[in-house]
Amino acid sequence: MDYFSVCLDPEAIGRISSLGLAHLGDAVYELLVRTWLCMEGRSTSKGLHRATVSHVKAPAQAAAARRILSELTQEEHAVFRRGRNAKVNSVPKNAALEDYHLATGLEALYGDLYLRGQRERINELFVLGLDRPAAAGTCGSRPSGGGSDEDAI
Repeated sequence: MDYFSVCLDPEAIGRISSLGLAHLGDAVYELLVRTWLCMEGRSTSKGLHRATVSHVKAPAQAAAARRILSELTQEEHAVFRRGRNAKVNSVPKNAALEDYHLATGLEALYGDLYLRGQRERINELFVLGLDRPAAAGTCGSRPSGGGSDEDAI
């Protein structure tokens, strides 16, 4: 099994709980954020960590969710709603309940898309959800990064 290139059928994905999808989607989203930050020119561990945390916490994920909601297909909306409406047992202190639910919906969507093997759609939604444009970069090319590690993103 190649866990980097998973592609499950919809029935198999449907057997995974919405919180299971969110658990996986959280990791997918964090990997995207970490990659984006490195491409932006971040270099110190401290700067990378601070910036990552600022983007993966519930309020930031909720803001990203709000930016992409109008771009979702009906199927994606259904997955998002399933995650958003999941019963959660606790909410972090730094998050409002509404933001936490939106973040969980976003994570469930990313988990679902990952399991379907829809990497291009994941990337498209990630870029749409950013609060600023992402740097261009592909394998073999070097992105033009910039900024110090302490810049706010």
